[in-house]
Amino acid sequence: MNLEVFILGTGGMMPLPKRYLTSVLLRREGDLFLFDCGEGTQVALRKLNLRWKKISVILISHTHADHVTGLPGMLMLSSQVDRTEPLYIIGPPKIREFVEVTRKVLDMYINYDIVVKEVQEPGIVYEGKGYTIKNFNLSHSKPCFGYVFEEESRPGVFYPDEAQKLGVPRGPLWSQLQGGKSVTLDSGDTVAPSQVVGPRRPGRKIGFITDTLFRKDAADHVSNSDLLICEGMFTSDLEESAREKKHMTAAQAAAIANLAGGVDKMGLIHYSPRYIERDLKRLLKEAQEIFPETFLTRDGQILPIPNKD
Repeated sequence: MNLEVFILGTGGMMPLPKRYLTSVLLRREGDLFLFDCGEGTQVALRKLNLRWKKISVILISHTHADHVTGLPGMLMLSSQVDRTEPLYIIGPPKIREFVEVTRKVLDMYINYDIVVKEVQEPGIVYEGKGYTIKNFNLSHSKPCFGYVFEEESRPGVFYPDEAQKLGVPRGPLWSQLQGGKSVTLDSGDTVAPSQVVGPRRPGRKIGFITDTLFRKDAADHVSNSDLLICEGMFTSDLEESAREKKHMTAAQAAAIANLAGGVDKMGLIHYSPRYIERDLKRLLKEAQEIFPETFLTRDGQILPIPNKD
């Protein structure tokens, strides 16, 4: 099953000509999940030729303008594409008020169901076949959440040669063994799945952290992520300014990835508008000194997340 991450925007505070506001889209086969929706998100989706009518869930980290002002346009746009499935909007307190007041003031024509879910405590906020999305607390100037998308573990590798050696005929019995059920042969012998199937394999995991002070406990939630997308808004010389604004430096983002353990790679995001292109290399260098598997996310970047087999 294909899993891809699309970087729609990498900027913080204000959009720039070549740097839209922070927004990330995850596509798992036909399901699309949008993390944050700042001004111009529609344009970023259009550039990548993504079908926004397929977006099932929009997950909002917090209700600052640079993370939510793209929502009104997205809601109106979805009424123009014959949407039939409900759209779920999940976020901290005030997200329902923002959606309802905006719809009322703009007198929006909406021809599909919008389900707004405000969450206040960490836990599972959405789940589907084979996956869950969980939120966890961050520390910003207003309630803010990080998110983790995680697949269920997958069955282990089936070894047909071992099954044949044990006398299991090809057919339905193989399927039962792969499904975790023991089978009884005509001879009366019983074959257990562990005899012909390897250990279960982990599903894929994506972490999303933005707009927060450094929190050691955030590492616990994103451990073993195939990909962690994490804000690294400032260089270390501006650590005091970052603390005052309740943001992180790139080095602090790397410290979270390092503490988490099992993170395959981390993409920095939510860059301060003070940093032009050449300055971003400083953010990368400082992060890589702590967590070498760090890279800079770029607007329009597509990141396939393969299974670990």
